Amino acid sequence: MRQADAHLDFARCERVWTLNLMIDIFTTGGTIDKVYFDALSEFQIGPAAIPDMLRENNVHVPHRVTQLMRKDSLEIDDADREAIRAAVAASDATRVLVTHGTDTMVVTGRVLAGISGKTIVMTGAMQPASVRASDAEFNVGFALAAAQTLPPGVYVAMNGMIFDPEKTVKDRAGSRFVSE
Repeated sequence: MRQADAHLDFARCERVWTLNLMIDIFTTGGTIDKVYFDALSEFQIGPAAIPDMLRENNVHVPHRVTQLMRKDSLEIDDADREAIRAAVAASDATRVLVTHGTDTMVVTGRVLAGISGKTIVMTGAMQPASVRASDAEFNVGFALAAAQTLPPGVYVAMNGMIFDPEKTVKDRAGSRFVSE
């Protein structure tokens, strides 16, 4: 085999390997992306926090970030959920991470069920990523690991636990998710 041919074969293998490891990250807003614009305002949903978070934490797993919307999850409706589903289904990645507000995360997770051949992990935060004591960075890191290791299916990765959205609810008083 000539050296040029070997290089082409390696390049083809590297592209396939990268596509298999690629994680598509879709952001929808939610608490994870909330910010204060001044001392007198309430939280508003700002730009997606995840690109800066991944860069600052030296994350090198191949990924693409697409901001689908900037909404509180209580404002996400059926049309938005279908748009999220369409984006996930159309992705060429087999591993997908969706950041989402926690109030209706499991509802959207249930809509994503049935997309075959993909590991879909949803995560978010109880406190904005911009707040020092936020759970956002831990949840995103945990969700990235889950997306790389879990078999195809839909999962919620929050606070160090993996949940099935079909059997999960948010415990508002406990600021966590629990299995039903």
